[in-house]
Amino acid sequence: MVVSVLEEMRIKDLGVIDDAVVELSSGFTAVTGETGAGKTMVVTSLGLLLGGRADAGYVRAGAASALVEGRIALPPDSAAALRAAEAGAELDEGALLVSRTVSAEGRSRAHVGGRSVPAGLLVELGEDLVAVHGQTDQQGLLRPARQRQALDRYAGEAVAGPLAAYQDAYRRLRDVNARLAELTTRARERAQEADLLRFGLDEIAAAQPRPGEDAELAAEAARLGHAEALASAAAQAHGALAGDPADPEAVDASTLVAGAHRALQAVRGHDPALAELADRLGEVGILLADISGGLAGYADGLDADPLRLAAVEERRAALAQLIRKYGDAPAGPSAPGGCAAVLAWAEAGAVRLAELEGDDDRIGELTAERDELRATVSGLARELTEARREAAERFGKAVTEELTQLAMEHARISVEVRQTEAAPGDEEAVELDGRTVLAGPHGADEVELLLAPHPGAHPRPIAKGASGGELSRVMLAVEVVFAGTAPVPTYLFDEVDAGVGGKAAVEVGRRLAKLADSAQVVVVTHLPQVAAFADRHLVVEKTSDGSVTRSGVRSVHGDGRVKELSRMLAGQEDSDLARAHAEELLATAARLGHRRAAEAG
Repeated sequence: MVVSVLEEMRIKDLGVIDDAVVELSSGFTAVTGETGAGKTMVVTSLGLLLGGRADAGYVRAGAASALVEGRIALPPDSAAALRAAEAGAELDEGALLVSRTVSAEGRSRAHVGGRSVPAGLLVELGEDLVAVHGQTDQQGLLRPARQRQALDRYAGEAVAGPLAAYQDAYRRLRDVNARLAELTTRARERAQEADLLRFGLDEIAAAQPRPGEDAELAAEAARLGHAEALASAAAQAHGALAGDPADPEAVDASTLVAGAHRALQAVRGHDPALAELADRLGEVGILLADISGGLAGYADGLDADPLRLAAVEERRAALAQLIRKYGDAPAGPSAPGGCAAVLAWAEAGAVRLAELEGDDDRIGELTAERDELRATVSGLARELTEARREAAERFGKAVTEELTQLAMEHARISVEVRQTEAAPGDEEAVELDGRTVLAGPHGADEVELLLAPHPGAHPRPIAKGASGGELSRVMLAVEVVFAGTAPVPTYLFDEVDAGVGGKAAVEVGRRLAKLADSAQVVVVTHLPQVAAFADRHLVVEKTSDGSVTRSGVRSVHGDGRVKELSRMLAGQEDSDLARAHAEELLATAARLGHRRAAEAG
């Protein structure tokens, strides 16, 4: 059966590494080397393949770019393989090829299965494939928030389900509290807004404007104000068209057109073109007669009443005042203006006033909803606390058992799940076990890992109760416990054995080797006791020609491995005593490995 394994990485122009191929074991691979040789670059390379932040400082001095390539064996039906296929990537003989390039200017490019992809896809794939643990993770686990996250991750669905439901209810409670606060703290402003709306609506209702009324009145005012001039002009025009009864000798347009029409009518039969013109003159005569009649009627119907003009101007003034106050600032070029804008304001104002006048009812509804949500949040917080306490007991026992295997057989790890009392009236408070406690986005619990290093010792926070070596072993135990529950096939440990030595170091190596029975384990270490347990031993070596320093990676075995362990033990590869000690370490690791295999079988 194909299992997910990081088979090899190629590192080129990254830090001090010139060009190196890192071939990894499916079991336990140890990476060693002198300080400054570039062991950290192995971790950095894997971080880049997992979508980590690209930094121009990673690029080797004088190089245009740095390149990291990885070959990962994947089952075709694995989540990572399916996600890569969605992005258009293809497997190469059952392996996924991943690469990341970082330019000297800081730009980066990622490729998966021959396809260019965003770095975010590498992050998604990495979450399914590799878990990286190092010194920074240890420091992070000293923070209570990270410890709560660690416990929740260990608890799995027992906490994840209630936590998701709790967070949904908590968000809704926060929203309701915010809306209640707005309604109550802005009561005066909202009352003032309601008074202004009522005044405006009453003023508009009293005036009763009609859509377009302002334009109609403007036209009427212009007509009434110029009644005499309009009547005189109409009379003059009528005389020019139909003649003046007081002057029989005057020539009018209608008579002239009629004469022209008669002249053409007499000869129209001789030329069709002339006949057409005669018809058109006939139409002109009809049109002149119609206009003449209209002018006579216009003058008769013209109203020159000064009282009506005064009434129109008064109404226009009243409407103009309304338009200035409520309709003089349309929302856009297509928005209504004039009386139409005033009526639109009144419609929107009525809706807003109804909303404001309903605040009391809304406050009552929100208060009831808040009380209901508080009860829901309290119940879910209680469920979360119970799940965390149950997981905390199991987690403490599991880590304590791991510490027994790491030469801390008398140490005991416990996980405290506690709450903080809330002040009266605190909106973030929930009821839990008859107490009023503070709640937050992740529940009401504070989580802290406690260590009692020996019988009779009072448990203290691990940051205060553990020495450097003890802290490294505690953290390694925590990581091993996590590894048993995490769904990834590869684990990278970056010097998590710092501060450990002697017999404890042997137990650390043995524990990592046991973890490698079920997963791929890559360990960057400075401890020969740990490296001796590895199935594959890689050495990062630094060379210099006086002007350029470069590092490479080579696999050691047999006598070469003994020399490397001798260097790690005594700083002398050819020391007989160191070589004897190195051979003894390898023999011990092999013996313990056989015992472990026998126990597993």
